[in-house]
Amino acid sequence: MPNSSSTPAKGIPIGLIGPEALVQKMVTVIRNFPSFDPIARGCTEEEVPRLAEETAAEAEVLLLSGPMPYGRVRQETRLSIPVHYVPLTDTGLFRALYRLKNKQGLESSFRLTIDTLSRPMVENAFKEIEETLVTAVYFDGPSYTPSEELIRFHRQQYEEGGSQAALTAEESVSRALTELGIPNEWVVPTDSNITVALERALLSTETRKSKEAQIVVGMVNVDNFGKSVQQHSSEHEIQKLKLEIHRTLLDYVESLDGCLTPIGSDEYLFFTTRGIFERETGGYKSIPLARSANKRLGLTLSMGVGFGRSANEAGTLARSALRRSKEAGGNACFILREDHSIIGPLEMAAPVEQAAALTDPELIRTAEEAGMTSAYLSRLMNRFARTGVTDYTVHELADILDITVRSMHRLLLQWMESGLVEISGMEKVPKGRPRQIYRLVLLAGRSVNSFDTGRPR
Repeated sequence: MPNSSSTPAKGIPIGLIGPEALVQKMVTVIRNFPSFDPIARGCTEEEVPRLAEETAAEAEVLLLSGPMPYGRVRQETRLSIPVHYVPLTDTGLFRALYRLKNKQGLESSFRLTIDTLSRPMVENAFKEIEETLVTAVYFDGPSYTPSEELIRFHRQQYEEGGSQAALTAEESVSRALTELGIPNEWVVPTDSNITVALERALLSTETRKSKEAQIVVGMVNVDNFGKSVQQHSSEHEIQKLKLEIHRTLLDYVESLDGCLTPIGSDEYLFFTTRGIFERETGGYKSIPLARSANKRLGLTLSMGVGFGRSANEAGTLARSALRRSKEAGGNACFILREDHSIIGPLEMAAPVEQAAALTDPELIRTAEEAGMTSAYLSRLMNRFARTGVTDYTVHELADILDITVRSMHRLLLQWMESGLVEISGMEKVPKGRPRQIYRLVLLAGRSVNSFDTGRPR
């Protein structure tokens, strides 16, 4: 039976269809695209057309795992929504060749059978790595060919001595060849291949097209502006600093094709469109302005951005998002969307390893009911985005939230009762009793990348 999963619609619904292993890889990469709401469908080759038709009723666009399932869907169905697939490029081929070389060793006159991948792409890859010992035999067939025929091709070549190993783009073919005892490697798309396909899929959606021109309101606050002013001895230098800040912001807003307005000595308001803002932030990942201000002026910025159905709504959400950035300790940017879901924190002057994380309104309500104020949640999200860590001792959490250990213990009891936190283990100390390690379940379940967030035991 296919494995299926979906979440309440927050973004553009996209169907991800293909072998379970590739679908899970796609789900991991799509976390870098807050605009998408994935509907994952892991399945066998035979189930692809049926699942594509079923998923098309829920999704705005489909992304298939490769050219084979795409070929079946195009031949056997008539869908009214855009359909894309993850292309295979030389990056996936390099990986497969490297693994094959480590296992088999590409000795003189090594013979290899290859399906799906084009001859020019393979020959260019061999040329790039200066590989002259391999003789390749290519499957000469249509873009979509049943797995049985590919298996027969590789098996015949191997048994007749025409090849010593196989490269295939199909998981089912790789699995069957392994069962037959034929050395092979499955050419798997890389994360960059999936990212490119997702970008194309996003651009083809009607929702994206309609939101391209949506008004975005941003508010920028200069952190610790008063202290920066005090470091200057004359009014002339203070005015020069203000002009430099204004010029830096003007340059940034010009890149957004937007409009900038000062609303105080240390605060600015800007307007742009959603499509431009998404492109300039790399898909809501980083704020180039923050790095520029830090490098040129030695300042950090807090930013709040609001998406709304009207300019008034966007402005209100921008102010709320800015407040979250300040509560997180500054040098942060949060985005509030129309449904009050949060994107952030985005990368600012300091490196942020994770991409933007999405927090839904239901989680925010649950957190606040358990005594986790928006200030606490913002600080924890900011720390998570910068470190990827979700496991802490009570002393570490108290330090992050800037409260006493006693108050932290009281909050942890409330959070554990609400399921936001759990005890994940014990930390041994040289003297005294072991310390409990608390895991922030509310963030661990929303990890942006597939990494181990726990501390070493």
